[in-house]
Amino acid sequence: MFPRALIDLHCDTLTALSPEDAPRLTALRDPLRRQEAAAALMDKVQKLNTLDLPGRHFSLSAVPQEVSWCQCCAIFIPDGLEGEEAVAYYDFHRRSFQRQMEALSGKVLPCRTAADIEAAWSQGKAAAVLTVENGSALASRLDRIEVLARDGVRMMTLTWNGENEIGSGNVTDHGLSPFGREAVLELERQGVILDVSHLNDQGFDDLLKTAQKPFVASHSNARAVCGHQRNLTDDQIAEMVRRGCLIGLNYYNAFLREDGQPAAPDDLWRHAEHFLELGAEHCLALGSDADGADLPHWLDGPVQFAGLYQFFLDRGLTASQAEGILWRNARDFFKEIW
Repeated sequence: MFPRALIDLHCDTLTALSPEDAPRLTALRDPLRRQEAAAALMDKVQKLNTLDLPGRHFSLSAVPQEVSWCQCCAIFIPDGLEGEEAVAYYDFHRRSFQRQMEALSGKVLPCRTAADIEAAWSQGKAAAVLTVENGSALASRLDRIEVLARDGVRMMTLTWNGENEIGSGNVTDHGLSPFGREAVLELERQGVILDVSHLNDQGFDDLLKTAQKPFVASHSNARAVCGHQRNLTDDQIAEMVRRGCLIGLNYYNAFLREDGQPAAPDDLWRHAEHFLELGAEHCLALGSDADGADLPHWLDGPVQFAGLYQFFLDRGLTASQAEGILWRNARDFFKEIW
């Protein structure tokens, strides 16, 4: 049994990165070599409709016809790209998104509001929401936030794993910078949702002191279940519940279990169950990390993603609870924030 709809808060499918592409760019210290590598990657992407390729975790053609789908599509900017390099990288993939929306208009529509999403669904099309992963896209300029908002960006992760002008990711130990605190308030003012996935604990604490609106962790799990630093602590989850935030379950093997073994369905359930025990029934959503991470073989495509509805029913959730996780919680959050 499939749900009526599904909203996925995060995929890396738009940038079509193979597993080795991001580390290769990040490892290049010489700016000229980074630019050359980025240009080669962009040339690869320019020739593809990356949102509709066979064999990927997410492909528009693989979406079950009976499911109204909304996919948040991230422009992922690797650590190591900054300033004008990061801006150029963002601009290329933003143009790629716009081109694909036109080329694939029979299947998908770009959306900026909850009303847009429901309008796309009413036409029998998928909804695509443009997001950014890594605030280096701002290049230390607050006026860039207005540019991103005008481009249709509706959500942005403040950092990736390392440090940028806004703050520090989970492999570093600083918090938000003074610019980062200003950026948080301007992002809220421009209606771009703050995403704390990848942000480290100090940065999360700083965000709590700065943010005035609910925010999201688009693709993060529970650290009490799997001890990876990318996952959320119980205190962080409880505060997000208190503030009416949104949390997307991540399907990445390494965030589901920490012993290096392939994740089993019960591993995903343990995270969902833990979130529910902490009161997150109306805050829990999906954030697959499709095409940006190593996903379990039983959860590697839209049919399997939609099958989580029956998965949750089989584990004792009501239809209302399962629909909340699959789409309603995210839809209601978007209605409030946008």
